[in-house]
Amino acid sequence: MIDFNTLYNFLSGPMVWVTFIIFIGGSIYRIWDLISLVNKNEKFIYSYMSWKYSLRSIMHWITPFATTNWRKHPVMTVVTFVFHMGLVIMPLFISAHVILFNAAWNISWWVLPEGLADVITLIVIVCCIIFFLRRLVLREVKYLTTASDYVILAIAAAPFVTGFFAYHKFIDYHFWLILHILSGEIMLMAIPFTRLTHMLFAVLTRSFIGSEFGGVRHAKDW
Repeated sequence: MIDFNTLYNFLSGPMVWVTFIIFIGGSIYRIWDLISLVNKNEKFIYSYMSWKYSLRSIMHWITPFATTNWRKHPVMTVVTFVFHMGLVIMPLFISAHVILFNAAWNISWWVLPEGLADVITLIVIVCCIIFFLRRLVLREVKYLTTASDYVILAIAAAPFVTGFFAYHKFIDYHFWLILHILSGEIMLMAIPFTRLTHMLFAVLTRSFIGSEFGGVRHAKDW
């Protein structure tokens, strides 16, 4: 049986490098593949791509309640924005992660107070539960939901659930710490190859739509 130290050293050592190689390599490949497809089949897109309309669209869609769709669904708007903010803020500014980064690269930055980090973690978990229930309850969402949607939601939620339990030493600290590291690595590796890839494509997609609506249709896309 593999002991904790051996497993921890593997997951926090060689597996970290494997994770980043897959994440970075996969991300570069997916973006390159998308651009290659555009060059092959829809090169005309470049004729109307516009910084002005791209940025206009991006800024509206990343601003809460700035678009018609955001205003029509206020609850989901709040949940969506809070969830994504937590998804970005927690991995970057939680003290344990900054300490590890400092130990490896001798670089550190501001960290979240522990109480605030706890609150944000719980909020993200609640948001995941809302997303889950939404897919179960709303007929129009349930109709479009597949098993992979639940798997992806679980992948996104797992680092927060396991991190919360590990920090608070729930039953078995070592167990939750190993799961936390593993789930975080799984999430990073899954980004280029699942629907989580919208993290990579969102800006490109919004730029294309914004340019088409603004430069071709002379209309707003929000």
